[in-house]
Amino acid sequence: MFPGMRGMNPKKLKQMMKQMGIDIKEIEDVEEVIIRTADLEIVFHDADVTIMDARGSKTYQISGTPEERHREEIPDSDIQLVIDQTGVSESEAKAALKEVRGDLAEAIMSLKK
Repeated sequence: MFPGMRGMNPKKLKQMMKQMGIDIKEIEDVEEVIIRTADLEIVFHDADVTIMDARGSKTYQISGTPEERHREEIPDSDIQLVIDQTGVSESEAKAALKEVRGDLAEAIMSLKK
């Protein structure tokens, strides 16, 4: 659970943490955890999720085997903005955004040429 706590009785450790105002709870039956960034998804299919609540401040710990995937999804609002600025079709706007990996300004500039 915590580095440096090996060999300590788990029951005693739990009691000590409770006295310090720290409560630990495991979320049961987690199917999947996804962390999304602008261009990447990190997916845990076999995740174990633990919540540590220290006086109202919650920290989530995820352990498992991560799988990284690049995001190809382009938000509809970005597509609509390119259409509004350039007057092109939806498919042309999507293609331009994919080509420049979602950079709105670059997509608009390339379509206005």
